[in-house]
Amino acid sequence: MRTLIIGKVWPEPASSAAGSRTLALIDAFKTAGWPVHFASAAQFSDYSEQLERPGLTTHRIEVNDSSFDRWIQELDPELVVFDRFMTEEQFGWRVETQCPNARRVLDTSDLHCLRAARREALLQQTPLELFNETALREIASIYRSDLSLIISEVELQILLEQFQVPPAQLCYLPLLAGPPMEKVPAFSEREHFVMIGNYLHEPNWDAVRWCRHEIWPLIRKALPSAELHLYGAYEPDKARQLADLKLGVRCCGRAERSMRTLAQYRVNLAPLRFGAGQKGKVVDGFCAGTPTIATPVAAESMNGPIEWGCPMHDDPSDFAAVAAKVYTDPELWSHIQQQGYEIRAERLDATHWKPVLIEALTRLDPSQRRDCFIGRMLRHHQHRSTEFMSRWIEAKNAKNKFSS
Repeated sequence: MRTLIIGKVWPEPASSAAGSRTLALIDAFKTAGWPVHFASAAQFSDYSEQLERPGLTTHRIEVNDSSFDRWIQELDPELVVFDRFMTEEQFGWRVETQCPNARRVLDTSDLHCLRAARREALLQQTPLELFNETALREIASIYRSDLSLIISEVELQILLEQFQVPPAQLCYLPLLAGPPMEKVPAFSEREHFVMIGNYLHEPNWDAVRWCRHEIWPLIRKALPSAELHLYGAYEPDKARQLADLKLGVRCCGRAERSMRTLAQYRVNLAPLRFGAGQKGKVVDGFCAGTPTIATPVAAESMNGPIEWGCPMHDDPSDFAAVAAKVYTDPELWSHIQQQGYEIRAERLDATHWKPVLIEALTRLDPSQRRDCFIGRMLRHHQHRSTEFMSRWIEAKNAKNKFSS
């Protein structure tokens, strides 16, 4: 099946779990023998993955430009995957117009409206409000798509129960974890605590600040010789200001190979206070054999019925106590490590989930979209605000070019 992935950005697997997920999808399609095209209107960065490889073709495309219409009509994909709902907003109507028979699939990455709701509830100390401005756009995108890939079981239930999305339009697909590292350092060969994450991702930045000011002083008091090493892509000056050698806090910049980095440390900290989806830093911890001390949000939808190995807490004192206990108890440490290996193998193994994805996409019948009335209604011309905004921007740009 000729496949086109339209990326919000060019994948950066060393910067975020989203980049790794995109590469995992590409690999799944290639393994199935499907020719894959990847296109994005974003600019390359110094950390963008070099995608030139057999079976994969890359394309630069433009937003708000009818050149995309001619290009995709010639490409004539059978399957189009939109990377996050913003991409579906920009290009979904063009795909439908030019390639009406193509299967249209949304990879949500995580449920953005849930992340926004949790952030607002935390900052304002108010009840969780899912029906926010982000939801109006994101849920509309899910309804317009033939199928949406959902990374979290919690988010799957929210979509089914709160937003009444038909089950046939949803497909659970967790983070696709590769094999664990073959040989990792033992408990006695490791030291210190580590945090890792993209600083551009607001939940990560909040977690770093909260840990540095509320949690780490408690851990350091219990373990005066321990250090906290902070790694993150796109490290800003404000993050480097958190370093304090007297308190054992070091800012270490970008972790080019996160699993190898995590394998050096005894304990991985994931004190996320809000967010959504599954956490790449936790999956990498499983693969590196590094126990993760997590808040409930950080561990959400990761372990299912499998025991994590230690309690999860939102309270700084309780979180710090668990972290110090695991750091000093080799038997407990080994138990949590083994639980991580089991969670990865039983719930996240890419070799299991890639065929599941291919089967779901192969069964997908574009003609079934006529039975989804809400999706049809949202695609009706009176409700296609994103299309007409795009056409207006294109016309304005053309007028400016002509004037100059």
